[in-house]
Amino acid sequence: MDQHRPTPLKTVIYEHIARIGKAAASPSRLELLDLLSQGARTVEALARQTGQSVATTSHHLQVLRRARLVEAQKTGLYVTYRLADPQVSDFFLHLRSLAESRLAEIEQVTRQYLEERRAMEAVRTDDLVRRVRAGEVTLIDVRPREEYLAAHIPGAISVPLGDLKKHLGDLPAARDIVAYCRGPYCVMALDAVDLLRRKGFRAHRLELGVPEWRAQGWRVDTGQDRHGGARP
Repeated sequence: MDQHRPTPLKTVIYEHIARIGKAAASPSRLELLDLLSQGARTVEALARQTGQSVATTSHHLQVLRRARLVEAQKTGLYVTYRLADPQVSDFFLHLRSLAESRLAEIEQVTRQYLEERRAMEAVRTDDLVRRVRAGEVTLIDVRPREEYLAAHIPGAISVPLGDLKKHLGDLPAARDIVAYCRGPYCVMALDAVDLLRRKGFRAHRLELGVPEWRAQGWRVDTGQDRHGGARP
């Protein structure tokens, strides 16, 4: 047997492809990719939002960086991470979609959670688009301000969830309000809808976030909203 026979090309290719799979084979790292799909963040911000220590978060980010899924830039004492390419966001969405289609447990857990929250069905995306373009609804982005500035659905107004209660008086009572956040498994929009309904507003949740919206081939905006600021 020839001990010096070169490794077949396909084996080498598969090994490199497996680097992506290994890097993504962690719930914590998938959550980081999901968050970075919303926009660039510092290690400290990611640690705070995932509930992990800075050291643990940094370790996971380094694994993702070695697989070239994320990039890092140091400014002063802080390191900011961002996705290395828009394809990384597409990869995450396709992986999630595959899991949703093949693993019934995801649908079961989601349905149970929404039933416990007594959450109504989300507004259909095509209906939302039509109503927003017609000026029939008020669309609010309840994510943190920096995520809104990085990218948001056209026509949306930035009202971070933590500021929503003090700005209820600025929202039009005569229109339906549609809230969105980071996608189908983000609870900020659910919390916003709960609050709005308790205060007498006709409020609904949009399941899609910015990555899902962009994946449809629809335009997203950056910077300030159409009113020039964060307030409705």
